[in-house]
Amino acid sequence: MVNRRWCEKVIEKSLFFSTTTAILIVFLIGAFVAVEGLPIITGHGLSFLFGGTWAPLDGEFGIFPMIVGSLYVTMGALLLGVPVGLACAIYLAEYAPVWFANLVRSAVLLLEGIPSVVYGFFGVVVMVPFIMNHFGGWGFSLLAGALVLALMILPTLIGISEDAIRAVPRAYKEGSLALGATHWQTIKKVLLPAARSGILAAVVLSLGRAIGETMAILMVAGNVAAIPTSILDPLRTLTANIALEMGYAYGDHTRALFATGIILFLVIMFLNALLYMLPKRMET
Repeated sequence: MVNRRWCEKVIEKSLFFSTTTAILIVFLIGAFVAVEGLPIITGHGLSFLFGGTWAPLDGEFGIFPMIVGSLYVTMGALLLGVPVGLACAIYLAEYAPVWFANLVRSAVLLLEGIPSVVYGFFGVVVMVPFIMNHFGGWGFSLLAGALVLALMILPTLIGISEDAIRAVPRAYKEGSLALGATHWQTIKKVLLPAARSGILAAVVLSLGRAIGETMAILMVAGNVAAIPTSILDPLRTLTANIALEMGYAYGDHTRALFATGIILFLVIMFLNALLYMLPKRMET
């Protein structure tokens, strides 16, 4: 009995230590980025957030085009990826034969393990020429970035959404069918609302994956620090801006890139909070 209690205490303390260590690491990273980047934000004020010119050599650090570019390409990826991912999850959970669902699930897991640079290479070789030949423009564009990111977030959307739908108690479905509802009516009115929290978690994780992606979007979006006026225009995201210039930046330029990281962190927090608040607003 004594040994068992001692083991439980050791496990409890180990889990507590792991949790606090993870929180401390995140805090230290955030503190380091804040210390390096806040001088630029406080020094330039609103011109840093809403300035339209990014010219570090001339002392101009306006990141508004990158903020808009990040939001555009992320929302585009969600608009393209969420309907496809949710439809695939519904099919796998409710319609597909077991053998086919297992086959597709394995393929989805394989997609999740592909490095982002491979997605970027696929975008450069396939998507960019296709867009250029059929829609015009350079090909390196908002549309190309959104398509690549939509493809990248599909494994997360499909896997978590399917698990959420399968986790709904079977009695819900049986009760709906017993009352005369069709299969699709049961899915639409019973299963999806019951699995809403899990589906929302999939969307939030996909959003984090999309807005934080660097290499793939760096390869296909064009990397022009300007606000896109159409889906065929090139753009630059916050992450791409950091990756492109951190290697040769110095002085205020380096601090401006750290400040860009702060803004990226705040944007992710805002979007996550917004997505979590939407279901509550819809219920009221």
